[in-house]
Amino acid sequence: MSHPRHALDEIIHAPVRLSIMAMLAAAETAEFGFLRDTIEVSDSLLSKHIQTLEKAGYVRVTKGFVGKRPRTWLALTDEGRDAFQNYTSVLRQITEATPRTEHDK
Repeated sequence: MSHPRHALDEIIHAPVRLSIMAMLAAAETAEFGFLRDTIEVSDSLLSKHIQTLEKAGYVRVTKGFVGKRPRTWLALTDEGRDAFQNYTSVLRQITEATPRTEHDK
């Protein structure tokens, strides 16, 4: 039987991307600046990781204006929400696993 770590989604696994996914899983949408400030990263780093998640089909990016100010909103796609739920399920399998003893083998 294979260890559950092999089922971890490498796209989500990077700490910044995991933080993005967790924030977006808790909300319908989040504004770029709010997400940047909350997970404490630079604009460029957040943009880079959002591009990776968007390319994977996990995040939807919507651009618009509030008054005359440009804004970017982010949301998980259905595929992204499913991928995040699967990722957290695999983490639970890893962290809640009962160690096997020599007797169990």
